[in-house]
Amino acid sequence: MASIDLQARIPNNVDLANNRRLQRALEKWQPAYLDWWNQMGPEGFQASDVYLRTAISTERGGWANFDYVKMPDYRWGIFLADAEEDRVIPAGDHAGTPVWHEVPGEHRNALRRIIVTQADTEPASVEQQRYLGATCPSLYDMRNLFQVNVEEGRHLWAMVYLLHAYFGRDGRDEAEDLLARRAGDADKPRILDAFNQPCTDWLTFFCFTMFTDRDGKYQLGALAESAFDPLSRTCRFMLTEEAHHLFVGETSLERVMRRGAQLMKQDPNGDARAQGGIDLPTIQKWLNYWFSYSIDLFGSEISSNAANYFASGLKGRWHEAKDYKEHKALDQVYNLDVIEDGQLKTQEVPLRNAMNEVLRQDYIKDAHRVLERWNKALEEEDVPYRLSLPDSRFFRRQGVYAPYFFDPEGNLISEETYNAKIGDWLPTDADREYVASLMQPVNEPGKMANWICPPKRGINRQPVEFEYVRAD
Repeated sequence: MASIDLQARIPNNVDLANNRRLQRALEKWQPAYLDWWNQMGPEGFQASDVYLRTAISTERGGWANFDYVKMPDYRWGIFLADAEEDRVIPAGDHAGTPVWHEVPGEHRNALRRIIVTQADTEPASVEQQRYLGATCPSLYDMRNLFQVNVEEGRHLWAMVYLLHAYFGRDGRDEAEDLLARRAGDADKPRILDAFNQPCTDWLTFFCFTMFTDRDGKYQLGALAESAFDPLSRTCRFMLTEEAHHLFVGETSLERVMRRGAQLMKQDPNGDARAQGGIDLPTIQKWLNYWFSYSIDLFGSEISSNAANYFASGLKGRWHEAKDYKEHKALDQVYNLDVIEDGQLKTQEVPLRNAMNEVLRQDYIKDAHRVLERWNKALEEEDVPYRLSLPDSRFFRRQGVYAPYFFDPEGNLISEETYNAKIGDWLPTDADREYVASLMQPVNEPGKMANWICPPKRGINRQPVEFEYVRAD
């Protein structure tokens, strides 16, 4: 199963050629996908040669090939991780019993909803980022943007395959709707709010790949534990590709932070902006915004849907099969801070109902590990400023904290205090205008915009000075 038929019209490792009905349905969807890509993919660079990786296998190590590709010619396809022999359901009421290879009727609607919601995020991010190539800080960064874009397109293909293969007419209709919605559109927006937010500058893109794609990592990880084996195998291979997206966010933000620190030291008043950089307090505001927006994607802290998904085996916890010894989560509780009588009080919640919060906390721990590396970088740059991540109660629009107001430390405050201080915590119009003013393209190989440091190394052992994108 590991080998991929790259010569097929739709590259795949699911033996598509022997399922003519499914093959015809997907080949009918393919031109609509390409039309969407040409309309909504990276603006102005469709004819450029880009140094991209393409999946050629699903085996560990050596699974990707690097070469120049024009993005509309990219080999999007359907790649599932190899099946695990005798795999059993990792979690829920049926833990330990054989996994499903078809969709049980009683779970059909819930599974379709899960798949469609995940699938909708993939084209949404491409749409959000479609104009960024025109203001790239370097060819290295432009190439990384386009790699993220084509792989999000590939992830859409992975989910559309599941819809076509297992959900009949309903699945085909959902696949068409995935190409009809648009990020930020007033009439047909994307399903999740974070994927309707503008992404018009590279600081936002780096925060998006750091925080929002990290949510994708944990959502895919939960789905990789699914009792529905085709979904599990699909998500396991998507996680392999997703790692690069997180790398882009983590390392690129560190480069912006280091450069801000360097320019701060160069200026007699310690003002990085005066030297054409992005100052650390401004970076902190972007972190506050995108971290908070992204943790909303996990859903409400107390959720009957989360309980049902876990009980039925549709989703598990992060590394459910590997990290947990008890997989039913019955008669267990989760201690959650809630608001009662205007104060924070701890409430015991049935563990199954708190599965969104369990996953969110794993995400938060992961994000804090990255934060430690960033602050180590600032220490190396010999500046006293340290960055932080806000408390999970800050700036929430969903869940038990959404109706209330908190400062970044998680303290409950009045609406008046919140409104008076919000400009210190989140980007203002003036902050966005300043960052936008720095977004001038640098298209010479090896050169970098003034506001970002060069990377420590290039892609696939190429030098930083490599011509990662050749203009058409």
